Amino acid sequence: MSFPEFYEQVPRLRLRDPLAGLLGASADGILDYGYVDAVRLAGHSCPTVAAAYWLTWRALALLYGTALPVRGEIRVSFRQPRDEGVTGVTAAVVGLLTGAAGSEGFKGLGGRYARRGLLNFAATIPLDLRFERLDTGARVDAAAYPQQVPADPALSDLLAAVTFGTADAAARQRFGEIWQDRVARLLTEHRDDPAVFDLRVA
Repeated sequence: MSFPEFYEQVPRLRLRDPLAGLLGASADGILDYGYVDAVRLAGHSCPTVAAAYWLTWRALALLYGTALPVRGEIRVSFRQPRDEGVTGVTAAVVGLLTGAAGSEGFKGLGGRYARRGLLNFAATIPLDLRFERLDTGARVDAAAYPQQVPADPALSDLLAAVTFGTADAAARQRFGEIWQDRVARLLTEHRDDPAVFDLRVA
């Protein structure tokens, strides 16, 4: 399977997952995720998937510093309901990386390792997301504004052609290239741009 080259230019996220270690899924409990894992989960690469991955990466770096983040010990709250806008897609990617889950999540072993109830929605928070360490209570609020990175002007007409089935093979290929170019710029040129990725220690 072939992916755009810029996927490998996005920093990977390395975490310690005590449950993975306990159950032998990872001998040392260390898990490593890249942007391609978020793409595989979502089935596509778009500004929403990119923003969810990078906000999580940045938030965990702020919460843990040089220490490995602990997967399964992070609560994530969303300002919007789960079924509103792109919240559900964002939550899926955030859950993959942090281990946090809603009511359907793993209930734990002997009162430990629970993932259930660590994703919350319609929360009263200042930005779109809040990441919180369960052990220390440290929090980071976060939001992404991918609209600050405009798409190629040709995208609108190509999107219409693709949507209505009038695009030929060359137009469909060009559409995909332009689409991924915007995602690439989000995750490479603008990943440290505070106008695009807003993170605040709460």
